[in-house]
Amino acid sequence: MGNLPEPRTEEGRAALQAIVREPARALLAFDFDGTLAPIVEDPALARAHPDAVPALARLAGRVAGVAIVTGRPAAVAVKLGGFEAHPELAGLVVLGAYGAERWDAATGELSAPPPHRGIAGARLEAAAQARRTGAHLEDKGNALALHTRRAPDPEAAFDALREPMERMAANWGLVLEPGRQVLELRPPGMDKGAALTALVGERNAGAVLYAGDDLGDLAAFSAVAELRTGGVPGLRVCSGSDEVARLAEATDLTVPGPAGLVDFLRRLADALG
Repeated sequence: MGNLPEPRTEEGRAALQAIVREPARALLAFDFDGTLAPIVEDPALARAHPDAVPALARLAGRVAGVAIVTGRPAAVAVKLGGFEAHPELAGLVVLGAYGAERWDAATGELSAPPPHRGIAGARLEAAAQARRTGAHLEDKGNALALHTRRAPDPEAAFDALREPMERMAANWGLVLEPGRQVLELRPPGMDKGAALTALVGERNAGAVLYAGDDLGDLAAFSAVAELRTGGVPGLRVCSGSDEVARLAEATDLTVPGPAGLVDFLRRLADALG
């Protein structure tokens, strides 16, 4: 397949071939932070790789769909990604809050569920835990994330937060989602795997690619594996770093972070002609 990297698994190679052979039937989906956007210490300062939108735009008109599936609120991901006001991305869908929220580029419309009462209940407790450990509290509105990357000892802070965050999740009817130096409380009932599977069905996709970089993406990678058993070729791409070796083992192809993913997308666009 020309200049494209070769997946390490037979299933991954078959999926990449299917995408190149029939791009109009392929759904391409991506996590945001660490995948399309480099990880930064302050989540509010994250931005998509400068070449991400041009790369996605080259593909968007050739495939069945392009989607962002993120734990961020959909509106925040749209803003930080710079996805608005790009007619060439008219088919883009941004699924935020692990799929609970949706923004469609074609209409600019945003749909989101009402706030979960457990988030309001846990907010003060999460702020107290952030002060205790030196973590940074990111209030996503319908989710709460404690980032330890900026704490004096990030790993110690992460370990100190794990048990109290588990208690909060149980007390308030929430789900605890661990990630790279982050622990997130969110409402139950949705994950990236369910969101991706639903979108594959909606677009009647004959092949799927999902790229992610963190533990929250494991559900999407598992969904791709399940879709394979149902006859839908699937390629799992790890936007890799030294912090995510376990994810690389659960995927078919590893690229060196957002810059590597953008390079892969450029090559894929070239292969589609």
